[in-house]
Amino acid sequence: MKKGPLTIKDIAKDLNISPSTVSRALKDNPYISPETRKLVKEYADKYKYQPNTMALNLRTQHNNIIGVIVPELANHFFSGVLSGMETVAEDKDYHVIICQSREDYKKEVRNVQTLIKARVCGVLISQSKTTTQYDHFQELIDNEIPFIFFDRICTGIDSDKVVVDDYSGTFTAVEYMIKTGCKRIAFFTAPHHLEISKNRKNGYLDALRKYQLSVEEQLIRTADTKQLGYEEAKKILQEPNSPDAFMAMNDYTASGILVACKELGLRVPEDVSICGFSNSNISQDTDPMLTTVDQHPIEVGEESMKLILEKIENPENNLRKNKIIKTSMIVRQTTRAL
Repeated sequence: MKKGPLTIKDIAKDLNISPSTVSRALKDNPYISPETRKLVKEYADKYKYQPNTMALNLRTQHNNIIGVIVPELANHFFSGVLSGMETVAEDKDYHVIICQSREDYKKEVRNVQTLIKARVCGVLISQSKTTTQYDHFQELIDNEIPFIFFDRICTGIDSDKVVVDDYSGTFTAVEYMIKTGCKRIAFFTAPHHLEISKNRKNGYLDALRKYQLSVEEQLIRTADTKQLGYEEAKKILQEPNSPDAFMAMNDYTASGILVACKELGLRVPEDVSICGFSNSNISQDTDPMLTTVDQHPIEVGEESMKLILEKIENPENNLRKNKIIKTSMIVRQTTRAL
């Protein structure tokens, strides 16, 4: 046997029959004798033949492959989302192609173009944080490929969306820290053009306003990685009137803030409270363990896949749908008790 995937031509050559006969036998064509069908199928099973799905798609102009574009595969949230997506897709006999933009606009454009060339039947997208132009998303519309945004949505393109309730998640967490006695709460956010950043900032601001705490712009900083969280926290904690609490964009940022507090000899949560966002694995690996907001990524993935399948299977329905996944606060050791 040759190396590499077994093809119809390989089977035909080994059985001394035509490739068209092999193809028809594998499809149970009644014009092929039962004996030949049995012979071909047994051979295919023995040598683990797999049909070339991509080639079939090119011939039929239709497939059951859904493309997914995520900013980062290693991210706990996105890995949970993908798990939920794949569970629903498998139940409906669809396959998933996963692309990673690595937070790079140009790579995201290439991802979209690759999926268009692959003739996928639908696309699920979480936008890169460096994306500010949307022509590549318009290409999906031009090619009549249904798509939806999840988590990081694009407001410049009209589409269905599945989002986390970022506003309420942040509002609840900041309100909790205020109730435990915190009065100067810093907010470390992601790039401001992202919708999730806007929604979380609004939740933060409204919580402060509800309890008549002043909004101080110097307490709002762009820091959405562990390193940036560490660097910005170390700066702000050594300034006059330093914060007594932090609301972080994610758990990685929160873990960086925690390291900065320890280096400066500050006790957590006695001197400084910290809340992350995501409920990722790192939230339970820190010492003390992080209080955080759970985004329920598996549910985000499940609902996103259900929505795109609904669009694929009911193309005549143009009604826009937006689904909001509720968050829940997980209180651990980096915030004071009520």
